Order: sequence, then C-alpha cells, then structure tokens
Amino acid sequence: MISSIRQLVSSQRGKRIFLLMFVPLVLVAGGLILYLQGGRFIETDNAYVKADVVPISAEVSGSVAKVFVSANQSVDKGQLLFSLDNQPFLVAVRKAQAHLDRVRTELEALKTSYREKQAQIELAKTNHAFALRELKRQRDLKGKNFVSESDLDDLQHAVDSSQQQLAVITLDLQRIAASLGGNAEAPLEEHPSYLAAFADLEEAQLNLRRVDVRAPLRGVISKAPLVGQYIRAGNTVTALVASDNLWVEANFTETDLTHVRTGQLVNVRIDTYPDMEWHGTVESISPATGAEFSIIPAQNATGNWVKVPQRVPVRIHLDSLADAPALRAGLSAVVEVDTEHRRQLLGMSW
Repeated sequence: MISSIRQLVSSQRGKRIFLLMFVPLVLVAGGLILYLQGGRFIETDNAYVKADVVPISAEVSGSVAKVFVSANQSVDKGQLLFSLDNQPFLVAVRKAQAHLDRVRTELEALKTSYREKQAQIELAKTNHAFALRELKRQRDLKGKNFVSESDLDDLQHAVDSSQQQLAVITLDLQRIAASLGGNAEAPLEEHPSYLAAFADLEEAQLNLRRVDVRAPLRGVISKAPLVGQYIRAGNTVTALVASDNLWVEANFTETDLTHVRTGQLVNVRIDTYPDMEWHGTVESISPATGAEFSIIPAQNATGNWVKVPQRVPVRIHLDSLADAPALRAGLSAVVEVDTEHRRQLLGMSW
C-alpha cells in the first residue's frame, strides 16, 4: 500500500492528484482542528495593575510642625506620617477643662441654693403656723373685748404675708429644681450642662490627638508635606498607595466576554517583568462598560452614529507568588483568561 502511494506520488500524474486531493484534505482537517480548539482562551493587553489609593488628609486645620516620612517611602499601618502644631489645640483643651470646672461649680452652687430654699420653706411654714395660732388666740380675746380691731388686722396681715412668703419661696425652689434638670438629687454628671461641657472637652482632646496623622494601611507614600505648610481639614495632602490586595483590571471587548465567568483561571504577564508569569482568577465583571462611567457618556441617539465595540472592565485577583518582585499600580499587563469553552461541530466538542 505504501509502495503504491510512493509510486503514485513519484509520477507526474500522481503528484498532481496528491496536491489536488490530499493537501486540501490535510488543510481542511488542520483548520477544523484549530477551529474546534480555538475560542477557549481570550487575551488582551489593555490591562493594568491596580491598587487602593487612599488620599491622606488631616482632620483638623493647622501648620505642619514635623514630617516623619519622605517621598516614595514604604510605611506600615499606624505609622506616624506628620504632625501639626499642637499649641492651639492645647489651649482649646485647657479652655474646655476650665469651662467644665465652671459648670460643675455653678451646679454645686445651685444645689446649695436648693437646700437653702428648702430650709427657708420650713421656716416660712413655721412662721405661718405661728401667725395662724396667734390670730386665733387674739380673736378669742376680742370676744371678751381685750383686743382692739386694729390689732386683729395686724395679725391677719402677718398671716397673709407669711402665706405669700411661703408661696414665693416655693416657686423659687421649683425654679432651682428646674435648673438642676428636674431632679436636684441627681448626680452632677447627668446634668445637661455638664454633659455638654464634658463633650466640648472630649472634642478638644480628640482634636489634639488628630494633630498626629498616621498611615491608615500599609503602603507607599507618594510625597511628603513641607514643614510650615498650612493644611486645611479635609484637603488632600498626599496619597498612600496600598501594598496589599493588588489586582489587575483587564478591559475586554464586549464580544470577548461571552463565556467569561467569575472564578475562571487567568495568566498574567507584567510588561516590567516579561520573564515572570502571575496566576489569578476572575474576581468580578463590571456591571457597565467603561463609557457609562465617563464624565460625559456617549449619546448614541443623536447625530451620526458609528458603532464602536465597547470594553468592559474585568477585575482579576492575583495569587501570591513566592519571591515575586514588588508590583506598582499602573503597570501594563497582558491577560489571558481560560474560559474552558469548547466549540462544537455536529454535536461533537473538542
């Protein structure tokens, strides 16, 4: 059989038959195999290393007194970055403490006045009772013509005066009780004025602690502020690029995402380190294309329209790699996703 094929190929006619029949069959078979095995891996070079970038700002306003880091320095979580001048905040703490002490003194004085009014009420009650008894005795004597009418009027006036005095002192006692929060026996620490003054002191102490600005997480500081620089609360002073939890954002065209699912394996090559390969998994797929998140989204319903394939960001989690070099946010990468998809032909998959 083999010898006959060799003879056929060796002849001029055999060569023509071989080229017209066998070579096309081989090409078709090869193309068919390539087609069935294709479509499993999708690749893009529109991918970049990403990291959390945290803006660093002071929570209080002030001038920078000391700087403890330099540009592009690695820092640990909680490490001191810079400090503001604390003198204004020390003054504020002393003022708040003095205000708290004054409130305590005033409340103590109110409690003393409350007890004093209580004693005055008891005295007024005693005087009123005595005046009533004296009036009764004098009225009994008047029946025997031993007391004049003017003397009885004076005694009645004394009774009325003592009663009014008792009412006035009682109202003053109620006023003091209201100033003490309705309960004169309650501790001073529960009084609203004391609580407000104590809150002012805590706020002043908190602001004093906030003069020290620390790193919220481990990473690399972009730049350091200058000594003497005035910083306003909330304004970004520098940025901290996180060293942990780096990921790759790959922007695939919409036609490539047909079979992409979370959890699929990914191979990543970083342009900076071409001889190394990272592995990871598809962590999430953006719910919208990049154009939807742009400041001015495209208005395809107006004017002349040209269809442009859109790209969808895909977040890829990177697995830790032993002895791997440090990655930096923004580095370019090439990403290949294994979709595990198999093309089918006549119900057969490869």
